[in-house]
Amino acid sequence: MDTVTLGAAATISDSWRALGEPPRIAVLIPCYDEEVAIASVVRSFHQALPAARIHVYDNNSNDRTGEVARTAGAAVHNERLRGKGNVIRRMFADIDADVYVLVDGDGTYDPASAEAMVALLLADNLDMVVGCRVHCTSAAYRRGHQLGNAMLTGFVGWLFGKSFTDMLSGYRVFSRRFVKSFPALSRGFETETELTVHALELRMPIAEVKTAYGERPVGSASKLHTYRDGFRILKLILSLYKHERPLAFFMVISALLAAIAIGLGIPIVVEWLSTGLVPRFPTAILASAIMILASLSATAGLILETVTRGRKELKRLVYLQIPAFKDE
Repeated sequence: MDTVTLGAAATISDSWRALGEPPRIAVLIPCYDEEVAIASVVRSFHQALPAARIHVYDNNSNDRTGEVARTAGAAVHNERLRGKGNVIRRMFADIDADVYVLVDGDGTYDPASAEAMVALLLADNLDMVVGCRVHCTSAAYRRGHQLGNAMLTGFVGWLFGKSFTDMLSGYRVFSRRFVKSFPALSRGFETETELTVHALELRMPIAEVKTAYGERPVGSASKLHTYRDGFRILKLILSLYKHERPLAFFMVISALLAAIAIGLGIPIVVEWLSTGLVPRFPTAILASAIMILASLSATAGLILETVTRGRKELKRLVYLQIPAFKDE
């Protein structure tokens, strides 16, 4: 996938104004204990996108996040179910707009990139533009995060055939089509992976824009747990692969089981051919049972592939029922 530089995207920043009726833009900011940073984030996005409506979703914070955001000029909502995925599910269900800007409330993303990202989405009639992070300081990424992001992004690209440069970025711009067709099943930080796979599997028009990524303000702490959330993201990737590519998933299992069965069975067959005897009945029975499991796995893959195809067709039809902004 091509990554658009900020300068290139900014040259089309006036294109959406030529469409006539300006789009309704909603900035969605999920927050948990971001009292230190949220006021600056809200004010910065008001300046970057003056016509946008800023929505802050307080995820049951223990501090004054909601109060500070409201004072800064945001519309504040509450979501009591903990987890970023739960917040995004509520946001996408509640808010009605033509363009959605999703950004974390920790003050690490550059609000100045928002107009370029929105302009690119509208000019090219895209469904998602991802803010590809270019870190400004060594402290912007915690130890292991950059390597983990690269590994998980590469893994998704290997499994699904293509991916983004920065799959785990929390800075994205969406079309209404994307938001209202997104099932939002995950609960935590793995929601970025779900957003990425949703776009890839429906073959949506997507792009990236490079954007500056800085460190958190003093007094603000990250809620991301490197290893725990990394394993949760990896688990979700495998789960999504099973659901979206069941034939390939179960055929791999079938091939492994068949290889084990053949490895156990070959000595028995060789001995039977030479002596006419089968002295190791337990091993023969085990090899036969494993081969049966291999056959069942392949059969399950074939059946689920048909089910998945029907589900993809339904998701695509739901997506197409939502008009693009230019068609409205």
